[in-house]
Amino acid sequence: MTMETCSELTATNTCLLEQARSLVRRIDDATFSTSPEGLYPHRIGSHLRHVLEFYDCFLDGLKTLRIDYDARKRDETLERNRRAAVAKVSSIVRRLGEASTLPEGLALDVRMEGNEANVWLRSSFGRELQALSSHTIHHFALIALTLRLHGTEVDANFGMSPSTLRFQAARPRLALTEAA
Repeated sequence: MTMETCSELTATNTCLLEQARSLVRRIDDATFSTSPEGLYPHRIGSHLRHVLEFYDCFLDGLKTLRIDYDARKRDETLERNRRAAVAKVSSIVRRLGEASTLPEGLALDVRMEGNEANVWLRSSFGRELQALSSHTIHHFALIALTLRLHGTEVDANFGMSPSTLRFQAARPRLALTEAA
């Protein structure tokens, strides 16, 4: 993995977090912290808190080169208070920027999730950045669905995988090529 790839992965994660920050700023408190009828526990705030705590575990783990995603703090303030969530996003974006200067081949040990035997798996800085972006997109898709059930308009690309967006962008060209 090149330093350029790590920079791209950091930029991707930063972009995702900035999308979340923008979204949280434009919705109201009730939409942020309540579930649509019959969909408990699907709350925007809960999904965002979960995502942010994964980033915290990653960034905290860089200090020791050991990441434990099960060691989340589960700070419920982040799922009820939009200002706290926006402040946390800003903090993580800043910390990601600082972490982007780490060596490209930085090896990490990641505790296997849900593992009582305390097994640690080998990973890398870049691989974990990629996993974080994928995890974030997954939860953003759930946030988008929840927002739509609240009656809130959401950008069609929010919560969509970059590979899906590329496929959809190429699709009209594929249809034209096939028709010729």
